[in-house]
Amino acid sequence: MNFVIPDFYPAAAEIFVAVMALIVMMATTFARRIARGLAYYLTQATLVAAAFITIGTMDGEVTLTFSNMFISDLMGDFLKVMIYFTVAIALLYGRGYLADRNIDRPEYYLLTLLMTLGMMVMVTSNHMLSLYIGLEMMSLSLYGMVAFDRESARSTEAAMKYFVLGALASGLLLYGMSMVYGATGSLEFSGIAQSIYHQAANKTVLLFGVVFLVSGIAFKLGVVPFHMWVPDVYQGAPTAVTLMISSAPKLAAFAMTMRLLVYGLFELAEQWQSMLMFLAVLSIILGNFAAIAQSSIKRMLAYSGISHMGFVLLGLLSGVVEGDRHFALNAYSSAMFYAVSYVIMSLASFGMVILLSRAGFEAENIDDFKGLNKRSSWFAAMMMVVMFSMAGIPFFIGFFAKLAVLQAVVAAGYVWLAVLAVMMSVIGAYYYLRVVKVMYFDEPTDSAPIRAPAEVRVMLSANGLAIAVLGLLPQGLMSVCAYALLASL
Repeated sequence: MNFVIPDFYPAAAEIFVAVMALIVMMATTFARRIARGLAYYLTQATLVAAAFITIGTMDGEVTLTFSNMFISDLMGDFLKVMIYFTVAIALLYGRGYLADRNIDRPEYYLLTLLMTLGMMVMVTSNHMLSLYIGLEMMSLSLYGMVAFDRESARSTEAAMKYFVLGALASGLLLYGMSMVYGATGSLEFSGIAQSIYHQAANKTVLLFGVVFLVSGIAFKLGVVPFHMWVPDVYQGAPTAVTLMISSAPKLAAFAMTMRLLVYGLFELAEQWQSMLMFLAVLSIILGNFAAIAQSSIKRMLAYSGISHMGFVLLGLLSGVVEGDRHFALNAYSSAMFYAVSYVIMSLASFGMVILLSRAGFEAENIDDFKGLNKRSSWFAAMMMVVMFSMAGIPFFIGFFAKLAVLQAVVAAGYVWLAVLAVMMSVIGAYYYLRVVKVMYFDEPTDSAPIRAPAEVRVMLSANGLAIAVLGLLPQGLMSVCAYALLASL
């Protein structure tokens, strides 16, 4: 057996992040006095450098290496850059919060780098084995981060729930992969697609495998009926960790869905689209109705996230209509645009929750936002922009994300589904507008000034303004998503 030396160039960013994770671990071990600050700045420098490496190695071509287990394409490169950007901002927002609670330890930043590496591997996988390795690297890091506040019983409980249910989801995913392998004889996505195209696969076993795969994907996206962990983990985890869970992993989960279902199982699109339709409808309905009853803003945003992931599924289920693939690119790019838009909004929303928190106080309830306009009219305006955007009110990025997905759904002929989604969005506007009402019309229960480092204030302001500007000029981001997919599919 001849060993072929792989081309390491397309995986330069992954190799760099892996090496830097080891350097962070060693550096903080031998420099305990400055370990916290050193770990933070090394991690941020790693993310910035990885972004430059990814952009520098981006050539627009589809490249396979490591025995076809690794794929480099524009979709993967774009999502990786977005992941670096998201993780860097989440670290910036959460650093003061972690320091106030004395959990700003170097291990947190090491776990963050390992989580980022896992997401990068997921995004660039062309093989079920490498996809699963990336998924577990990301998931195990997140389990540790949720339980990072060891003195909090609530965080420990949330981590246990997340771990147990995550293990169940991993089992479902592995079982589905084994059935697909048994039916097609391949673990490589292109090999699976070829086997199905030439009708060389056992159709019955294959469809059972698809059911298990979709179940595993549904857990990672946090959609109904695999959503049970989302509100409990969001509420139980330290808010800085909740911010991390609610943002970058959604991009990795979207990439996993694209690689598995579109790259590997596209010939079975009509079968898995019907499964996604069931998940999307339940997620949009339950997410919006359950969010109305919440008094905790973290749980409200958790249920709202379930609803938003339902909209992402709406885009994914609109690609193939009665065998016609003409709508695929538009539908999948709308889903990708929605996922990116949601991550930008999620960063700002949990960033505001962190901004109002301080040592000894958690701004976890909607009532904690009472009278925010009197305490800081600027940040009240930023939170209003975020809430309006999440509700899909014109003209913010959330409105155009919903519009793009609904146009894809209508083009696919699912008019009833678009009407249902619009009705649920109207219902969902209630709990977003309730936060705005509390900020502007209620008397503040806390008159303490809002204190935060200048860099957090500037970035949070830029985050809110980006939501407004991208709402006025959404075409650029839409075009990038469409072009990245066009060059990759």
